[in-house]
Parts: sequence; C-alpha cells; structure tokens
Amino acid sequence: MLAKSIIEDVLSAALETGGDFSEIFVEDKINTSIMLVGGDIENSLTGRDYGVGIRIFKGLYSVYAYTNDSSRQNLVKVAREAAAAISGDREDIAIKLIKKEYENRHKIILMPDAVEMSRKAEILKRAYSAAKGYDECISQVRAGYIDSIQNVLIANSDGLLTEDSRVRSRISISSIATKGEEMQTGSYNPGAHMGFEFFDSIDVEEYARESARIAKTMLGAKPCPSGQMPVIVDNEFGGVIFHEACGHGLEATSVAKGTSVFANKIGQKVASDLVTAIDDGTIRNAWGSSNIDDEGNSTRRNVLIENGILKGYMIDKLNGRRMGMEATGSSRRQSYKFSPTSRMTNTYIAEGKSTLEEMIGGIERGIYAKYMGGGSVNPATGDFNFSVMEGYLVENGEIKEPVKGATLIGNGPNVLMKIDMVGNNLAHGQGMCGSISGSIPANVGQPAIRIRDITVGGTKK
Repeated sequence: MLAKSIIEDVLSAALETGGDFSEIFVEDKINTSIMLVGGDIENSLTGRDYGVGIRIFKGLYSVYAYTNDSSRQNLVKVAREAAAAISGDREDIAIKLIKKEYENRHKIILMPDAVEMSRKAEILKRAYSAAKGYDECISQVRAGYIDSIQNVLIANSDGLLTEDSRVRSRISISSIATKGEEMQTGSYNPGAHMGFEFFDSIDVEEYARESARIAKTMLGAKPCPSGQMPVIVDNEFGGVIFHEACGHGLEATSVAKGTSVFANKIGQKVASDLVTAIDDGTIRNAWGSSNIDDEGNSTRRNVLIENGILKGYMIDKLNGRRMGMEATGSSRRQSYKFSPTSRMTNTYIAEGKSTLEEMIGGIERGIYAKYMGGGSVNPATGDFNFSVMEGYLVENGEIKEPVKGATLIGNGPNVLMKIDMVGNNLAHGQGMCGSISGSIPANVGQPAIRIRDITVGGTKK
C-alpha cells in the first residue's frame, strides 16, 4: 500500500523533535450499502475511503494527524507538523522495518466486490417478502444490506510492518406492526467477518419472520409492571448489558485515567462466582474479529473476569504505558481519521450449566427479557437504563403474557454480583459500538442469565 522506504522516512520525520515512538496507519476501504423500504430499493451506494494516520508518542503524551494524500512529500510534511507539538532532545533512531506475518483466521470465500448489486438486492427482497407476509398486521418492513472490505497497513518505529484485510457483511431487518394507532417494532441484524457467502450460511427469511414475530407479539402486549423483581435476560444480544455497563469499564481507555469502577481491582471479586467474562478477537469469522488490532498486534482471547474474580483489562499501547502493563491486542479505531484506543471485539459471558426452564421455574413473579433493545450507560459508574424489545411476565414458574414498555435500571458491577444462574445456551449478537475512536463492529454475547433482583421500569398504572 506504501513503499517501505516512504514509511521509514515518515516514521523518522515524526521523531525529529524528540518523540520516542511513531506509527503509521494506512487504510483503503470499500463500503457498499443498499436500503429497501416498502418493497422498493430506496438507495444504493458504494464508496471508497483512503487515508493515512500518523501518531507520535513522547512518554505519556500523544499526537495524531491524518491525511488522504499519501505522496512521500505530503506524508513527511504532515509527520513534521505533528512532531512540532512535541519538544525534546532528538534521538537518532535507526528504523528498520521487518514484515510480520500472521495466521489468517478468517477465510473469505466470495469477496463482496465480485458480486453483482442485483444479487445483493435480491437478499433484501427475500427478507421483505418473508417479513411482510408473516401477518397482515405488518404494515412496513425496512431491510438494509452492508458489506465492507478494509485493507490496512500498520508500521511503527519499533520496526513493525504488517498488513490485514477485514471483510464484513451484514443485513438489518426491521418490521413494524400496526393496530389502530398503536405501532410496535421488531428487528434482527445478523452479521459476520465473512464475504457474500455469509448470506448462504444463514436463513434470511427466518430472521425476517422473527423480526415480524417480535413486532406482532408486542402489538398485543400489556403494560409492564414496575418495581424490584428477578429478571431473566436471554442469550445473544442480551449481552449488550454487560458490554455497555461493564465492558467499557474494563477498557484501559477509562481504567488508565482512574475513571472506571474496575480500576485497581485486579484479583478482587467483582462478580458472582458463576460469571466468567471474555473478550476474544480471534473467533473465526465473528463480526468483531480481526487477525491483528489497529496497532498491529495479534488479537487475543482475553479473560476479563474468571469465576467472579477480575483478571485483566483490554489494553492499547498508550494506556499500557500509563498503567505499566502490556497491550492485549485490543486497540481499535473506526478509520484512519481516528487515533486508536482500547476497545472490545467479541465480548461475552461464558456458558454455564442451567437451563432456561430451570431459571424460569424458580421465579414467583418477575420478567423474562427475550430480546433487549437500546439503552444508556454512565461508564464511570456503570449505572444503566436499557429497554426490553420483547419481554414477558413470569408468574409461579411459568412464562405468561407479553409486556411492553419494560426497562431495566441498575448498576453494572452491582448486577454482576446478583447473577444467581447462568444458562447453557451461549449465543452472540452483532452491533456497532461507539467510543472516542469512532464506531466499530462488535459482537456481544451471553447465555441466559438470571438476576435475583433488579429495578424494572414499567408503564402499568
């Protein structure tokens, strides 16, 4: 993507004012998106992003600059302009780049750019027909297709030179059910680190019907009661609560600054003995996986919590300096326009031994959250508020009628301690995670978990 001689010149120029580390990140990315609304293609776009980011360290101080002009003259100019923010004695550092190879864990069978747009649009039409035909109450269906091919090159003044190719495909399906003036929505958004073969590995129509089923089910739901009660959060995207309320607090981005509730707690009990939490960027073809992180380190399987004990954090190079700890292959960014920092990849609570039936059977009165929606979190405290997309009342050990308007209100670390059953049905869901280094693909996952008591916000009078 860039000649080695140019890279070495840029890295050297970045250190001319006394920096002790320099890095270059080159990105060439092709994105395709198609949106279908009401059975018709509303828009179809293909675009390319290309650019170069240059980062310089001086101790714990960092400078970042970027450009989309990759000529040698301009890159050296940008490196020197960034270096002007650093003052110190220049050290003569001989930069000799050595190419680092790695195992490609994510085999791609059919590159998306080799597939006609008409075939991609046909996927959406199949989803639309399945969801719209599910029931006459389905008044509207939206389906979106996305794919991306991101090629990156990363090099630094320590001599590292490496490259990676990330290919991702995803479909989003949203169904609206209507009855009189009431409207309810159901959605499903599967994705993977795969090419177009992803759509042969899933049942698109089944996902579409599931989105319609959720919408129809909630259309007839009763208002949810409120109060303190036990709650079962089912698997897959239920893991978004751990991701948001606890996962961000385990990123060095907040830990190094001391703004995380988990700071300085390694070796301490932070969760129920039943909880083991993992961030694993190596899972083959998973939505949040890559061969290397955005600093060029191989991704890893990082155990964050083991049997309730805090074991480690997700750490990038700069925050690793601040913490006196090594990087964990967790550095990510949206694009060359963002400086990288520690982020989650595929984060999940490990599988337990309980069945969903056992969990439900032990509840006298509570809520079963089958599918979670969106929410908000204060990462400094772990306080959260999440909506339940599909929920049910549980009484005397049985699932009863669906309830709408349910929200789960609590504190991440506190909830971790209150998990008294962990299921045997681990599954993952796909989402986009936003933070200071932009929006990135991230898997969330868990088996069903039972929280012995949590505040449920409802709309029942």
